[in-house]
Amino acid sequence: MTFTVLTAEFMHESNTFSRLPTALGMFRADTLLMGDEAIAVRREANTELAGFLDVGRARGWSVIHAVSAHATPGGRVTKDAYDHIAGAILAAARNNRDRLDGIALGLHGAMVPDFTDDGEGWLLARLREIVGPDLPIAVTLDLHAMVSADMVRDAQILVSYRTYPHIDMRETGAKAAALLHRTMAGKIAPRTLRAHVPMLDEANAGRTDIPATRALYDRAAAAETGGVLAVSVNAGFTGADVACVGPTVLAVHDRNDPSAEARAREVARDLAARIWDGRRAGGNVFLDVEQAVAEAVAWNGDGPLVIADYADNPGAGAYGDATALLEGLLDAGVDGAVFAPMVDAQAAAELHRHAEGDSVTIDLGGKNDPAFGGGPLRLTGVIERLSDGAYIGDGPIQGGLPHSFGPTAVLRVDGVRVLVVTETMQMVDLQQLRAFGIEPAQARVLVLKSMQHFRAAYQPIASRVIVCDAGGLATPQASRRSYVRAPRPLWPLDRDFDFTAATDP
Repeated sequence: MTFTVLTAEFMHESNTFSRLPTALGMFRADTLLMGDEAIAVRREANTELAGFLDVGRARGWSVIHAVSAHATPGGRVTKDAYDHIAGAILAAARNNRDRLDGIALGLHGAMVPDFTDDGEGWLLARLREIVGPDLPIAVTLDLHAMVSADMVRDAQILVSYRTYPHIDMRETGAKAAALLHRTMAGKIAPRTLRAHVPMLDEANAGRTDIPATRALYDRAAAAETGGVLAVSVNAGFTGADVACVGPTVLAVHDRNDPSAEARAREVARDLAARIWDGRRAGGNVFLDVEQAVAEAVAWNGDGPLVIADYADNPGAGAYGDATALLEGLLDAGVDGAVFAPMVDAQAAAELHRHAEGDSVTIDLGGKNDPAFGGGPLRLTGVIERLSDGAYIGDGPIQGGLPHSFGPTAVLRVDGVRVLVVTETMQMVDLQQLRAFGIEPAQARVLVLKSMQHFRAAYQPIASRVIVCDAGGLATPQASRRSYVRAPRPLWPLDRDFDFTAATDP
C-alpha cells in the first residue's frame, strides 16, 4: 500500500533575552526552501528530511514536502516570519487533508515566536485542527528541545537527536519515519509520555562526548525494546524564559502492548531522576578571559590550541560580537591566532568599501549589548581577504550543505586574523575558515565562537581545547539573565528544594 505523507522542516532555537528578533530575512539567509527545491538541496545531506526520504523511498511513500526553514538561533521569531513558514505547512495540510496518511516534521523544540511561548506546540495544535485527532504525526527534535505538554498531546511520535555535537539528524529522521510507517500500516499505536525536570538545562548541556552524560543516552537506547519504541533525553535550553523551560525525557510506547506503558513510565522517571541527581556535576571548566589569554600566550604545542568562546556562541542566540576575549589576545600580543567569527554587518560593509591589502582603522564588534562581552574596539589592521561569504560545508554537521556568512572579510590585526562576517553563525565546519584562505590546522591558536558543535570538526585537528566564559549573552552564569516566565523553583536559580520524577500525561 502506498502512503501519502506531508513532510516539513521548521527549526529555530529562540533566545528570549536577545535584543534582535528573528525575522524572515534570517531564515532566507540560512535556509528557506520550498517543496522540490528543498528536497534537491537537502536530500543527500545530514538532515531530517533526508532521513524521512530514506524511509519513504524504500517503502513507496508519496511525499508532499512543504518547506525547509532554519535560521541561526537569535531572538524571538517575528509573527510575520512564523506565519509565512508555518502557513506553508498548514496550507499543505489543508490542501491535501483528504489524502494524507501521516505527517513527518523536523522541528527544534525551542522555538519561541513573539506571540506564544511554544512555537512547536502552537503549530501542532493548528495541524490537529486541520487533520483531526487520529492522523499520525511524527516529530524529530533537537537534543536541546524544551518539550511542552501540548507537543506531547498533539504528536504521537517524538524522537530527538542523541548526539551533541549534533551529527545524527538524518538518522533521527529515519527513526521517526520508520515509526510513522509502522503506525500508518496499523502495526503499532504509539503514544509519547513526558517527564520534566525543574532545571534550566541538564548539567552538561547534553554533551555526549563525556561519560556522565553519554550514560543517559546509552540507558535510553537500551530501554528501546518491545513496545517501548523510542526514548529521548532532551537537555533543555537556558536561553529561553518560558513555562516549559528545562530538560525532559520522552518515551514513545505502543498502546497495543499491555506492558509497554508501565515500562515507558519507568524509564522516563528513571532518566529524569538521573538528570536531577547529576545537577551539580558539570563537566566544563570555564576559564575567564585572563586565564584563557594566559594559556594562549604560553601555548607551544604541535597543533592548535582551540579556545571555545562559549558565552558568545551564536548557536545559543548570543550576538557573536563580544570583544572581551579579542581585546585580551591583542593586549597580550598573542600571535599566530585566528578569531572567528566576529559578527558585525556594519564593519563587514565598511571593510568591503576597501580593497584587499588596504590598511584600515575600524570600530569592530560590541555593538548589540556591551554589557554582555564588551563594547566596540577601535582597531587598525590589514584586509587579507574579501568574500561574499559563501561556502559548502564538508564536516559531520554541515557536509554538503551550502551556507553563507554574507559579505565577509579577513582582517589581520597584529598577530590575530579576525573573520568579520555579516550573517550570524557559529563555528562548526573547517570550510568556515578554509573558504576564506585560512588553514585552521596551521594556526597556533583558534578562538571559535561555539559551545560544543565546534568539536565535531575542530577537535580532531586540535592539540588542546579549553573553554572560556568571556561574558557573552550565553554565559553559564544564569543569574546574569532575568527569568520572569520560567516556573520556580528552578535549578540553579533556586537550590533548596526537592524533586520527585513523574510523567505526564
